Amino acid sequence: MRRATRHPVDYPVIAEHRDRGDLSMHIANVSAHGFMIDNAAELQRGERVIIRLPVIGRIEAYVIWVSEERAGFQFERIVRLDDFMKMMDILQPNPRLRNRR
Repeated sequence: MRRATRHPVDYPVIAEHRDRGDLSMHIANVSAHGFMIDNAAELQRGERVIIRLPVIGRIEAYVIWVSEERAGFQFERIVRLDDFMKMMDILQPNPRLRNRR
């Protein structure tokens, strides 16, 4: 079961992978616990990456599921709710897409 609401975004990032170096990823949705990409090039469950997000900064995440071109990641550490909401103000500039506060 999902623990947190997914927020749709359109956010390209460069991820640091220990073995593969820099990987281009496209984040399609994000929650306080993780994110989903829609261009998972040969990633496998358990692999780890480091990405940089607005407000939050560098954060490590690991692959928890892969399905075709999509992959879901869980953040390695907890993201504070106030920081998450500030980040969403940047990632979702359209206020109609944001959850009501």
